Amino acid sequence: MFAVEVRDHIMIAHSLPRPVFGPAQGMHGATFVVDAAFFTKDVDEDGLAVDIGAAMTVLSEVLKPLNYKNLDEVEAFKGKVSTTEVIAKHIFDQLAQAVSEKRLGPGSHRICRLKVMLHESHAARGWYEADL
Repeated sequence: MFAVEVRDHIMIAHSLPRPVFGPAQGMHGATFVVDAAFFTKDVDEDGLAVDIGAAMTVLSEVLKPLNYKNLDEVEAFKGKVSTTEVIAKHIFDQLAQAVSEKRLGPGSHRICRLKVMLHESHAARGWYEADL
C-alpha cells in the first residue's frame, strides 16, 4: 500500500458537556494538528500515489469552515459531542466526498483508504480510518 500524508491545523473552541470530561465540560479552545493520509494500492505512470499539492489544497478547503469557529455553533456538530474522534470522522467524511468528486486530480479513483489523525497535544491524538 502506498500513501501520501499531508498536514494542516485548525484552531477551534468547543465544550464537551458531559461529566466524563471534567473541566473540559466548559467552553475551551484547542489547536489541532491535522494529518490526512491517502492510501492507494499502486502508483500512476509518474510514480505518484496522490498529488501532494492537490491533497494539501483539499485538506485546507475541508478545514476552513472549522477554523476559528466555536464547534458548538457549527451545524455539522449539532447534537453531537465534538470529541477529537468525532471531529476526525467529520473531516474524514469531507475528504471522502472530495475523493468521490475527483478533487484530488486524475488519480482520485485510485484512493482506496483514508486516515485522519488529530493531534490534541504532544501527548495525545485520535483518528478515524477506513476503506473507501
